[in-house]
Amino acid sequence: MKNTSKVLIALGAGLAIGGLLGVLFAPDKGVNTRHKIAENGKKLADQLKSKFKAGKEKMEEKLSRVNGELEEVI
Repeated sequence: MKNTSKVLIALGAGLAIGGLLGVLFAPDKGVNTRHKIAENGKKLADQLKSKFKAGKEKMEEKLSRVNGELEEVI
């Protein structure tokens, strides 16, 4: 894994943890806090799904290109 990827993953994890801690320590009712945590969890899950989908599509493109090059060689 490249250093850039590691830095981006660490940054994303730090943002998620910081956001969660910010919500937990905010002076708000428990019901509102749990609602905010649930909303943020859904947003994070959606973001992760889109990142995985983009990564999958990129890998499929590369695999297709490599398969095409192999067919030319063979």
